Amino acid sequence: MQKLTNKEEEIMQILWKLKKAFVKDIMEEIIEDKPHYNTLSTIVRNLEEKGYVGYTAYGKTHQYFPIVSIENYRKKFMNTAIDTYFNSSYKNLVSFFAEEEKISADELREILEIIEKKK
Repeated sequence: MQKLTNKEEEIMQILWKLKKAFVKDIMEEIIEDKPHYNTLSTIVRNLEEKGYVGYTAYGKTHQYFPIVSIENYRKKFMNTAIDTYFNSSYKNLVSFFAEEEKISADELREILEIIEKKK
């Protein structure tokens, strides 16, 4: 699975939300920094070439849909981030959030309960 640019990831978020869309539908969802229609069309075609997006042709018009699920992308993204920034350690990841006060003791207890139930 190839890495996505920030703009490609933004477009994928829209496609995951819409499930299928024409370029004009994607354009309507972009709030800030709207690209030119042709630029957006190129980004979508790049996503197709990378294997993230498929399409159904209606004459010269294409309706695009995600091939890679958000769950699979999330798993790949998180594994890469943990490997790169936390020495492949989930403990380091959780410690980071605890130190940054982004996770509470109650939330950590809930996580422990989830882990215990899986055993």
